[in-house]
Amino acid sequence: MSRSALKLRSWPLTILYYLLPFAALRPLVRVGWRPTSRVAIYKSVPTRLLSRAWGRLNQVELPTWLRKPVYSLYIWTFGVNMKEAAVEDLHQYRNLSEFFRRKLKPQARPVCDSHSVISPSDGKILHFGRVKNCEVEQVKGVTYSLESFLGPQTWTDNLSVTKSEFVRSFQDQLVTQEGNELYHCVIYLAPGDYHCFHSPTDWNVYHRRHFPGSLMSVNPGVARWIKELFCYNERVVLTGSWKHGFFSLTAVGATNVGSIRIYFDRDLQTNSPRYSKGSHNDMSYITNNNQDGIVMRKGDQLGEFNLGSTIVLIFEAPKNFTFNLKAGQKIHFGEAVGSL
Repeated sequence: MSRSALKLRSWPLTILYYLLPFAALRPLVRVGWRPTSRVAIYKSVPTRLLSRAWGRLNQVELPTWLRKPVYSLYIWTFGVNMKEAAVEDLHQYRNLSEFFRRKLKPQARPVCDSHSVISPSDGKILHFGRVKNCEVEQVKGVTYSLESFLGPQTWTDNLSVTKSEFVRSFQDQLVTQEGNELYHCVIYLAPGDYHCFHSPTDWNVYHRRHFPGSLMSVNPGVARWIKELFCYNERVVLTGSWKHGFFSLTAVGATNVGSIRIYFDRDLQTNSPRYSKGSHNDMSYITNNNQDGIVMRKGDQLGEFNLGSTIVLIFEAPKNFTFNLKAGQKIHFGEAVGSL
């Protein structure tokens, strides 16, 4: 068999390569054949289409007799605490979507008053700290480009940015006040977590940018595997300002999370076939009659996911801002992230 014929990278051979013992296909490797990488295989999976199908399945109303066993299995698998739910009776949830988006009792998540930034959601802290060299860590040791993640910096038309001919980097342009630093915090929402997210501080939201994209899993294991995963995935970037300057919250979609909903934005449609990958769609919340944009107070309801996903906070603050966190810790909405 010729070398050129064996460079076919055919899917059947690739699948066999990963399923069978390595020695079974060693002769092909020796003469030049190379399997498609696991990352390439995973990226080629039609996760957007599968997520739309899953979303439709979630909307199917379950018979009353089937609800408790189905939801009980989910509760047992992902460790859901139904005692916190506003509605504990499983029979009241007509479909999986309603169960995923369940609300909590008001007293279940007290909002911390003593810290300026709180967690916008339940989840696990993947990484936090200062932004360095225009890169942000999605998990320890795996980074992505800040500019690729947020997109072109057109929203600064609405912010009081000090223009300077000496500005050299995208990161520097985000810092609007002299002496401030840029910080970030990444929170992963597991399938069993509370799926609504809230305002992490008092701020004004001026702009929304929607990136249609892939819907790959954002599980920490996959995040270590695929560099710039958050830049590939569908996401909604909210940008604005707080008392210390630039502030942003990004909701990153994932497999089976085709729906990212922002409560004050009825025009937003995520995982829609009308939008293609590689583009982005902008919306300004500032109008001639409303120069303040959308005013959010710490703890206000902001949006929701279907199933689980990731929240990324990127904001500027003075150099004495400190995080009240540990990498890998479990956190709940309302608990302290950091303060001055």
